[in-house]
Amino acid sequence: MTASAASPSPLHLVLGEEELLIERAVKATLEVSRAADPTADITRMRVSELTAPVLAEMVSPSLFSEGRVIVLEQAQDISQEISDAVLAYLKNPAEGIVLIVVTTGGGRSKAAKALPAALRKAGAVITECPKLTKPAERESFVRNEVRLAGGKIDAAGLVALMDAVGSDLRELSSAASQLVADSGGKVDEAAVRRYHRGRADVTGFAVAEKAVSGDRAAALESLRWAMQLGVPHVLVADALADAVRTIARVSGAGRGNPNQMAGELGMPPWKIRKAQGQARGWNQAGLADAMRIVARLNADVKGAAADANYALERAVLQVAAAKSEP
Repeated sequence: MTASAASPSPLHLVLGEEELLIERAVKATLEVSRAADPTADITRMRVSELTAPVLAEMVSPSLFSEGRVIVLEQAQDISQEISDAVLAYLKNPAEGIVLIVVTTGGGRSKAAKALPAALRKAGAVITECPKLTKPAERESFVRNEVRLAGGKIDAAGLVALMDAVGSDLRELSSAASQLVADSGGKVDEAAVRRYHRGRADVTGFAVAEKAVSGDRAAALESLRWAMQLGVPHVLVADALADAVRTIARVSGAGRGNPNQMAGELGMPPWKIRKAQGQARGWNQAGLADAMRIVARLNADVKGAAADANYALERAVLQVAAAKSEP
């Protein structure tokens, strides 16, 4: 966001679904406002709980012109009445008030869908906070978190960190800053393994890696540790499915340079390189069986199976055995 300390922008649109990024956007705007007025207060309210009179009171000028930051949350649920009230206020905004509207950009009503465009037209400062669903996006996020914390991370360290922590942005951010502090700024695989040794051994990714390598005993041992420590069944199932599907896609694409294949497959080069190594020993029949196994497991851990623990054990052993199929 860009706003001068003397005159913070009166209108902000925070657009997206990634909660951590949304919180940071709101915090950044509050900091800019308090740079201009250290006494600036913040009020947050869901639009579904808002009435037009309450909104009018919130945005009315105060007697002493104290700074205020007003956050309208979940504006994808906004009604036509509240949308009209917001847009009417923007025609004559009060001095010292900063309005932040947070929305996914969607919504069921016509008012909700039209709101982002109307706020853009009104000159809102826009911050995009999309869900980071692709591995390459989370990879870029981690690199940036490490850089912001004052450190550097190499490719092997990045893979190790994402395998150890998973895909939750809060946990990735926390781990990145902690690793920078603990390692003196240089984050490599050894540093990650050192500080996440116990955890790295019990993630769904570790279970999946051992299963697709055909190591039944190691896969089963990792799975039992994961279950004992409370790793959710669905996360293990998702990791196993992702590993099998990645190997199948990379194997089907044939041998090639991971950097050149990245665009075609929609995967980061490191993931393709890893899958190329894992694909050795797999044949098409085994991969077809493994695909069926993980598809069934997905339903099992979401309620189809009477015993999710047993379903996971069976699937892990079956995937490991599928690699050995003639």
